[in-house]
Amino acid sequence: MLSIQDLTEKESFANIELFASQVVEGFITGLHKSPFHGFSVEFVEHRIYNQGESKKHIDWKLFAKTDKLFVKKYEEETNLRCQILIDISSSMYFPNKGINKLKFSLLSAATLITLLKKQRDATGLSLFSDKIELHTQSKLSLSHQKMMFAELDKYLNQEIQKNLVSDNIANVLHDLAEQIHQRSLVVIFSDMFSKENPNDIFSALQHLRFKKHDVIMFHVTDPEKEKNLAFKNRPHRFVDLETGENIKINPSHIREDYQKHMNQFYSELKLRCSQYKIDFVEVDINRPFTEVLIQFLVKRQRLY
Repeated sequence: MLSIQDLTEKESFANIELFASQVVEGFITGLHKSPFHGFSVEFVEHRIYNQGESKKHIDWKLFAKTDKLFVKKYEEETNLRCQILIDISSSMYFPNKGINKLKFSLLSAATLITLLKKQRDATGLSLFSDKIELHTQSKLSLSHQKMMFAELDKYLNQEIQKNLVSDNIANVLHDLAEQIHQRSLVVIFSDMFSKENPNDIFSALQHLRFKKHDVIMFHVTDPEKEKNLAFKNRPHRFVDLETGENIKINPSHIREDYQKHMNQFYSELKLRCSQYKIDFVEVDINRPFTEVLIQFLVKRQRLY
């Protein structure tokens, strides 16, 4: 199973489609040893094994009982539409070294697109900052998948895009709630950092549920730095990636108040998501992609 820790940027991200394929193949191999085995298909019936074909789906237990070779037949599930929403505002470029929040989200999205394609599920992609930068309807075609990979690749290795603010998340989510095909599974990757009134954002999340969408919120952060303010005890210059404003301060002087404020923010966000029946998943960008895929798979199995 490939993870961020196993790969260098040079090797990992030159081809986002290849990277996603490798991650998914490793993930599926791991599932064969887990309770999720067979997640993408539904068992239908047995048929007689034909000489020369793959032995992969032979039912050996039935062979032991009958002394005859039978193959399990499966029916692919095709009833899911999934819309992936990615916050590409400037705050998502943190930290400025290694894997930042945006790269983690883009690569996670690529793996989900690949996984959905294998299950013959339709996928759409939406990128947003303070406005909708890209929105595609969910489709199953190979050309559509290639187009989504190309769009993800545009942002993968580029330098930080300044002035992409996130002060309009609420309106963006309201617009997307109306544009996304009804009864879709909506997957959101965002740090949810915004200067707008939190109640406006919560209202927009509620709008997604009102439109009959099932929602997974992957709250993408670097917890040690963004939640715990784990910086060395010396003066640092902190820069707002969206506005360019900066302040020089020793983190130890503000850590207690900062942590209190951030814990309150996270608690309120989780509470509202719970109230609206939105799956809220805290994602540490320093952890493997496996956690995102597992959470997605659990949600998909419950729904379909």
